[in-house]
Amino acid sequence: MAEYGEQRRTPISYAEIPDAMRLAILAAEDSRFYEHFGIDLKGLGRAAFQLASSGEIQTGGSTITMQVAKNFFLTPERTFERKFNEILLSLKIEQELSKEEILELYVNKIYLGQRAYGIQAAANIYYGRDISDLTLAQMATIAGLPKAPSANNPVRNPQRSMERRNWILGRMLSLGYITQDEFNEAVQEPENARYHTADIELSAFYVAEMVRAEMFRLYGDLAYTEGFHVTTTLDSRMQEAADAALRDGLIAYHERHGYHGPEAQIDISGLTAEQQLTQLSGYPLLGNMHPALVTDVQDQSASILLRDGSTAELSWDNIRWARAYRSVNAMGPVPRTASEVLTPGDIIRIVSRDENTWRLTQLPRVQGGLVAMEPDTGAIRALSGGFSFNHNNFNRVNQAWRQPGSTYKPFLYAVALEQGYTAASIVNDSPIVIHDVSLAGEWRPENHSRDFEGPIRLREALYRSKNLVSIRLLRDIGIDTAYPKLLKFGFDAERTPPNLSLSLGAADVTPIQVNTAYAAFANGGYRVVPWFIDEVLVNGQPVMPPEQAGDAFKHTNSRLNHDEPEDFRIIEASTAYIIHDVLADVIRRGTGRRAQALGRSDLAGKTGTTNQQRDAWFTGYNRDLVTTAWIGFDQPAPLGRSEYGGTAALPVWIDFMRVALDGKPESTPPRPEKVVQARIDPTTGLLAYDGQTDSIVEYFTEETVPRRRASTPGQSGNRVLESLFD
Repeated sequence: MAEYGEQRRTPISYAEIPDAMRLAILAAEDSRFYEHFGIDLKGLGRAAFQLASSGEIQTGGSTITMQVAKNFFLTPERTFERKFNEILLSLKIEQELSKEEILELYVNKIYLGQRAYGIQAAANIYYGRDISDLTLAQMATIAGLPKAPSANNPVRNPQRSMERRNWILGRMLSLGYITQDEFNEAVQEPENARYHTADIELSAFYVAEMVRAEMFRLYGDLAYTEGFHVTTTLDSRMQEAADAALRDGLIAYHERHGYHGPEAQIDISGLTAEQQLTQLSGYPLLGNMHPALVTDVQDQSASILLRDGSTAELSWDNIRWARAYRSVNAMGPVPRTASEVLTPGDIIRIVSRDENTWRLTQLPRVQGGLVAMEPDTGAIRALSGGFSFNHNNFNRVNQAWRQPGSTYKPFLYAVALEQGYTAASIVNDSPIVIHDVSLAGEWRPENHSRDFEGPIRLREALYRSKNLVSIRLLRDIGIDTAYPKLLKFGFDAERTPPNLSLSLGAADVTPIQVNTAYAAFANGGYRVVPWFIDEVLVNGQPVMPPEQAGDAFKHTNSRLNHDEPEDFRIIEASTAYIIHDVLADVIRRGTGRRAQALGRSDLAGKTGTTNQQRDAWFTGYNRDLVTTAWIGFDQPAPLGRSEYGGTAALPVWIDFMRVALDGKPESTPPRPEKVVQARIDPTTGLLAYDGQTDSIVEYFTEETVPRRRASTPGQSGNRVLESLFD
């Protein structure tokens, strides 16, 4: 995913060292390694003779064991005291370790230039291959680096590197390590070393930065020098789907609101094709958007130049969407010709629709985030913190504090169920005036639809997102009672106002907090903490996280890793199940109906939209995966009158879940034993009367099943009215 730091290390075992590599090292550094006891008096004499006769030392004066002692335990200063300590340590090392163990330490610790520590890292950096895949000549080149990693560097000084390589090959021949034919072939091989960066197998820079920050918090500068190899919890298929879904959603938003114009405009008259390309080179690839230069505009098409020097045509079908942006609620007229949209010299952005088709687009001004995790463990499987990390490295998933709107309501309803309400309880959806000094005076909240249903069951009020019902619910429960229970879902007290506005989501949360809180509805009522570092290795060995390790590591948070999982319970299993079933109605018949396109019956979730459509949310899940999508401007501003959780965020969620759940069986939370079904009257929430044809099935806990039956037709209306407000 990424590589950081001053030292690149890829440890290997002794058995993985190729014989030719081992012999090249011995020829270059210590041919009597298997014979001496840590100090080679003959080798020291030979080095002294070389220095006297030629002015330089070709073979190392120190044994491999002495170099291990120096590299692991001593400073590089050249003093008699340090050399004496080096000799003593070498004798001790030879007593404690086998020759194989000493050589393994050496080949993994030695500095070989270009930030490479160890022969495997050097093979990757200089040749882009594993050490076992190198030729004899390439192994000899690496064996020649310890003496002078900069001077003998094959990238910076290939001629001197070849001289050193050929000397080592000659010594291997004289020692009988290789044949004459092998020597002749190796010395004729040209030097083809170049700097190879790490291959990025998965583009997930937001998570990579989270890992880097956590490792630096724990280890400081050692994080960049000790060769830590960190494995994350990400699922690569899900991660790619998350990035694609979010980018497509942001592009779709801007196509709904119009074209802001070119990224820049240059005068191309008189410029050669090469000069035009030079002008374009200053604009990088961002996300999936390529920069392009408009070179000519026809009636209903345009010619463009790409950064790789190729040319292409933009067809009218891929331009015509670009009505001029006026505001989030207004656009200019539909263009009739390409010249109404584009001009020669425009620097624009394009995205690929297929191998031969490009579409006009623009860098998004709106942003978003998406995070998916396992509800049982908290392991993050995908996280996209914005359109492009290179464009803006602000991570909206864990750094953007926004109001959640109606996505907060299920937590309030869960508290209500544990205070004696049921999904069939009746609450009045009617106008209300709140006098609360903490709300700066008189407050007259409304439903988004600005209509009133009158008495309504809690189930329907939640899946239809009735604001006035939520306010009455919180007022009846009481802030003092509800507030601490709401905080148990993982929200910050400093950012959660203890007043009635909380019923409408007037708190500050991050998408990852919302996602984690919803996990409780999927996993039976337990709190989990999101984590993303699965394993840390040094020299191939696992590193136990230090005591100050945070929630990024799996060992600190999953209830499955503890003896007392009930210590992690937020709500009762029965509450979690009933809320889940109500949230399934959001998709079956509420504001999340678009998710039915996935063709699954195991999904539940909730939309959310804040005042003036400043934030659009959707959090949804099945038993195995919970995902949150958020769309909004980094500096809060209206998204537009037509933008809601169900129109802006839900399509992103759908596109992601279509891939994430592909091929996976449906999975719903199991129904707890204490949850029972009963037929009720949909108007009163009471038990259905005998023979009632419009009765519906509702879930209750055993102790909350209604004890009264609804009135049969023709009975006193007063009796029914009384039942509504018992």
